Amino acid sequence: MTLQLVCASANPGKVAEIEQLMPQGVSLLPRPTTVPDVVEDADTLVGNARLKAQAIVNATGCPALADDTGLFVDVLEGMPGVRTARYAGEDATDADNKRKLLAALENSTQRSCHFKTAVVVLWPNGDEIVVEGVCEGTIATRETGTSGFGFDAVFIPADGDGRTFAEMNAVEKNAMSHRGRAFVELAKVLTNHVGQ
Repeated sequence: MTLQLVCASANPGKVAEIEQLMPQGVSLLPRPTTVPDVVEDADTLVGNARLKAQAIVNATGCPALADDTGLFVDVLEGMPGVRTARYAGEDATDADNKRKLLAALENSTQRSCHFKTAVVVLWPNGDEIVVEGVCEGTIATRETGTSGFGFDAVFIPADGDGRTFAEMNAVEKNAMSHRGRAFVELAKVLTNHVGQ
């Protein structure tokens, strides 16, 4: 039996990462182009993921998978946090967000942070699965690497070898990233669900 989930993300980089992390027996369908972006105004990552999943369920009548990720920088009192994708403004690009973060930390030697991903799978009957993954690290002083998206070029994972996520291939990144860890947990739960 195959479980089909409609992905709430319209970010191609994120969708590609998620597809690589799905267990056998689970297929990911793209978000329909008719579904508009959801206003992410919850106070938590789980809350934002739930809003996105509910919008997909409402639009398609199918089970939905949604995630939300935040970068929490210690010296910035947890900012950008739940506003990570909009750190430099509502229409900010990844480049805008990285520039703002590097400028905020320009004179700081305290660069510790963590990424956190919350994933929600929601069924039309209201059943849900919620998992989270965390990756501790530091913010680099400059961008390095060309892979990935978002803050990958400035995030150095604590479990790594000193390279940013953007300097790693997908397998290396997924083995230690917040998203990878969350989806490993999700895969365990979904494998049990598909087997029922």
